[in-house]
Amino acid sequence: MEETTFALPATPKQIAYARALALRNQTLLPWDVQQDRRALSAWIDAQARMTPSKALDSLPSSKQVAFAERLARIKRRAVPDECFRDKGLMAKWIDGNR
Repeated sequence: MEETTFALPATPKQIAYARALALRNQTLLPWDVQQDRRALSAWIDAQARMTPSKALDSLPSSKQVAFAERLARIKRRAVPDECFRDKGLMAKWIDGNR
């Protein structure tokens, strides 16, 4: 008999911590990882072990933000909050959603 496993949703505290780690490590938090408590826990463990990268005081340009928001409307997705704080993250999000 096969065992059926159901993915439990991630908790709000997990998601908040994961977003803080993503910002600290200047990486994107994948959407599919946020949907499963175990996957998010594994992602958090991996990110927590990483050394924080040097903070870049470079915000995305207004053109970058406008383009990302236009892509988000077309794709019916939201631009992650952390992308508005770092132009490198914004560039990665744009490249991944073209």
